[in-house]
Amino acid sequence: MKSYGQFCPVAKAAELFCERWNALIIRDLAAGARRFSELQRGVPLMSPSLLSSRLKWLIEEGVVMRHDFGERRQGYVLTESGREFVPLVEALGVWGQRWTRRELKKHEMDLGLLVWSLESTSNPKAFGNRRCLIRLELTDQIPSKRFWWFLNQKDRCELCIDDPGGEVNLYLACTLADAIYIVRGDCTLPRAMETQQLEVLGDTWAQGKLSEWFNLGPLTKVASSRTLR
Repeated sequence: MKSYGQFCPVAKAAELFCERWNALIIRDLAAGARRFSELQRGVPLMSPSLLSSRLKWLIEEGVVMRHDFGERRQGYVLTESGREFVPLVEALGVWGQRWTRRELKKHEMDLGLLVWSLESTSNPKAFGNRRCLIRLELTDQIPSKRFWWFLNQKDRCELCIDDPGGEVNLYLACTLADAIYIVRGDCTLPRAMETQQLEVLGDTWAQGKLSEWFNLGPLTKVASSRTLR
């Protein structure tokens, strides 16, 4: 990794944390990702070899460490110094929400990141002890990427690329861009439903828990200080 050639602590920290992808790796570790495959899903455009080398580097720098989760499950967790950087990652998110939001460009519409985010941040406990199967239809996508299922049971939400079977309790339909705008906080869930940007059909009990299931984070409440363009 290139050095700024300075002893300044800002420069030294920037060499580590401003290197491309590193802040996103820390973001996902802070959000609960532990295994290599889970980290991959948060950075789908990053090659496995590059992710592996970055994790090795972060381990050498004392920001990340390997952890044995038992049952032959190896993973990664933040060290004390890594956890100390998390508020700065959160501050980056707040600043980004306030000052960088604009109309989505084609290369920013990351379908993989969207469905992974829904799986990892949703709240399956919203449905209590009931099994709830949600089918998301992204109406502007090709057939192989059009339908996604989220199976909520036993306090877990599982993303399925094929219909897992059983009754579908909620049908959601929208474009990829509108789904991202909802998750990003540009359009509230009630507003999206009112304007038909998001079509919702299904069991009444499940519809009533949809907002709780989405479990949109605090960043969605940060108002933009710039006009979308």
